[in-house]
Amino acid sequence: MKIVRYQDGPKIRWGVIEEGMVREMEGDPFSHFHLTFRVKQMGEVKLLPPCTPSKIVALGLNYRDHAEEVKMDLPEEPILFLKPSTSVIGPGDAIVYPRVSRRVDYEAELAVVMKKRARTVPLERAKDYILGYTCFNDVTARDLQPKNGQWTKSKSFDTFAPIGPWIVTDLDPHNLEISTYLNGERKQHSNTKHLIFGPLQLVSYISNIMTLLPGDVIATGTPSGIGPMLIGDRVDVVIEGIGTLSNYVVAEESSEDDQ
Repeated sequence: MKIVRYQDGPKIRWGVIEEGMVREMEGDPFSHFHLTFRVKQMGEVKLLPPCTPSKIVALGLNYRDHAEEVKMDLPEEPILFLKPSTSVIGPGDAIVYPRVSRRVDYEAELAVVMKKRARTVPLERAKDYILGYTCFNDVTARDLQPKNGQWTKSKSFDTFAPIGPWIVTDLDPHNLEISTYLNGERKQHSNTKHLIFGPLQLVSYISNIMTLLPGDVIATGTPSGIGPMLIGDRVDVVIEGIGTLSNYVVAEESSEDDQ
């Protein structure tokens, strides 16, 4: 099942994709729901971020090839950082290039979307807490990353967490091709089988540190091939079994304080 959030006129609704159409959902995917007979053409609605996380728990250095790329040792346990909910945008939305940065990078990632409240979840039950999987772009102001001592500043700007286009519920996440295309040219290409810590391990590990809430996102890390985006670029994150998350890069507008 492919679950979407979408704008239908003034209303925000939940639905599922069926044969290129959006079928409206009564209720929401985190509790009780049923599918209605009301459908829309894809072109009649605007897809929104497929969830509204209270937090995004992201992973650093979780692909073997990426650790080799940046010449760092493989981590003995997951390296975690947080991205704020205010950084979330959806498919087709603009990534804003901050004026304070001189290099903004793409990072294609498989994202886990939580189904229910998770606290101290054992590994063997982790799958029960996952709603599904989606595409994620961990946009990063690379030049600011080493200056701050930790990664919050470089990864937390508004629009730095594109998510979408939908949540796929019936998916095995352990052997999926993952790629980034910049203006149609492939820049990243790997497979989730190269993850150091897999989705189920991460749900268990993180839930033993902090409570995960319905709709929270775990961004599982990026493979090798990270690189810069420029204003005017289009970036596509493509994951086998899910689809394509497309966004474009725009300049930050001047604020009233600059005038």
